[in-house]
Amino acid sequence: MTAGAWVLHVDMDQFIAAVEILRRPELAGLPVIVGGRGDPTERAVVSTASYEARAFGIGSGMPLKIAARKAPEDAVFLPVDHAAYEEASGHVMSALRGVPGVVVEVLGWDECFVGVTTDDPESVARTAQTAVLDETRLHCTVGIGDNKVRAKIATEFGKPRGTFRLTEANWFEVMGERPTRALWGVGAKVEKRLAAHGIRTVRELADADRDELVAEFGPRMGVWYHELGWGIGPTAVDDTPWVARSHSRETTYQRNLTTRGEVADAVRVLAEQAFEDCAAEGRAVIRVHLKVRYAPFETRTLGRKLSAPTLRREDVVDAVLALGATLEDREVRLLGVRAEMQMPDDGDPVERTPVRGRL
Repeated sequence: MTAGAWVLHVDMDQFIAAVEILRRPELAGLPVIVGGRGDPTERAVVSTASYEARAFGIGSGMPLKIAARKAPEDAVFLPVDHAAYEEASGHVMSALRGVPGVVVEVLGWDECFVGVTTDDPESVARTAQTAVLDETRLHCTVGIGDNKVRAKIATEFGKPRGTFRLTEANWFEVMGERPTRALWGVGAKVEKRLAAHGIRTVRELADADRDELVAEFGPRMGVWYHELGWGIGPTAVDDTPWVARSHSRETTYQRNLTTRGEVADAVRVLAEQAFEDCAAEGRAVIRVHLKVRYAPFETRTLGRKLSAPTLRREDVVDAVLALGATLEDREVRLLGVRAEMQMPDDGDPVERTPVRGRL
């Protein structure tokens, strides 16, 4: 990386909860839990918990019913409001783009990479934090790195409202003895597979035999995990507008689906919704995925590549229904459908067919 070139990772602090507290100032300081329709008796998961709620062990992805058991009496449950978060995110990114000399690569509602050439990245980080706060009244944390991997990981050390620098110079001092799970991109399953090879810390991953990792994870991911142990990662920040690769629809049912007919009907609805989202962009579908969560809580995902890119509703729906026909004869509590799209300028154009009315 050229001298003076830095990657900043800007991560909003408890973003969804913070947006809700801005709209309802009386909630400040209370355990706020956002998820589903805001009813903890229903089947849904936590989208975000305020720091006060996190102190009780409540976190993103936790079923609301479990969160309700952990939450104190003064906890407040709120429904998800996608439109409000999208609007707030737009203001955040606009504020960051106004910081002189930066390039902004949006990762999601609440985070982005910022590229900048400077001799004082901490100063740029503080300027970014001030710009976001002045524009939105929301706080953020900024990780500073010499690449995206280190910047992303650095953010966790700066939470909340702070900054932290993580580079090649202090990588092993900070990360060496931490578990591999602390690395961006290493989840519980990968952590377990690494542990089976005696690799439990970041330092051990860096020192591991690369060929052994390739044998376990394949030629691409094996090399990636080995480099991750050294904190190696991409350095370029790209402000090209993000283009969705897929559209998903998912539903947790308040009552388990108990018959194959119920499951097939539900799969069809989700497949048609996902197709409509893709068709609205005028992009062909190339692959479909079906996610199922059996009762009580076992999740499986199936996928199928289509024979050719298509803009035909029936092709997409039939492919998803075929996956649904392979499901086990068990009660189902959740279904999800994801349709992967052909990327712009990728392959030959396909013949377009009229898109029928929205669901």
